[in-house]
Amino acid sequence: MVRMSAEERRESVIRAAMIEFARGGYKGTSTEVIAKRVGVSQPYLFRLFPGKQAIFLAASVRCCQETTAVFQKAAEGLEGEEAVHAMGQAYQALIADDPDKLLMQMQMYVAVASAEESGDREFGQAVRAAWMEMYDTVRLAMGADVGEATQFLAYGMLVNVLVSMGFQPDHRVWTGFYESVRPKG
Repeated sequence: MVRMSAEERRESVIRAAMIEFARGGYKGTSTEVIAKRVGVSQPYLFRLFPGKQAIFLAASVRCCQETTAVFQKAAEGLEGEEAVHAMGQAYQALIADDPDKLLMQMQMYVAVASAEESGDREFGQAVRAAWMEMYDTVRLAMGADVGEATQFLAYGMLVNVLVSMGFQPDHRVWTGFYESVRPKG
């Protein structure tokens, strides 16, 4: 049996944490369940990360980075409307193929709001920095147009809410969306 390096194990923890936090939220997910998914002890988990919040932060940042990479790849070599539609389609495919990615985003927003409310500004700053990388990627793909980038991400947030709430692809709520970002049935 090949032993994993600490870095490989850390990657396993981040992947497992994304799944567990996506499904259970920050407060509803124990580090024990993450350790179990990875196949390590809790003490080992805490040698890799200083605490639960650090694990959640790593999972949140990774979620933003992976979503940003999807946008970058989709928009490669495209401009304007073509980039918008390509990124929209790529995002729809991402959340259809990996619903935990969408759920992790939703959990991330709640966790940041909760941390801010309790006075923890540092956590929100780190997550906002990762989110801003995504924003800047989208903005640049749209020719640095702030208004279009804002509109694209606003539609994306609405897509997140509607999909999270279980609105089916044929529901009338989707009729106002570009065809390219409507969920496929």
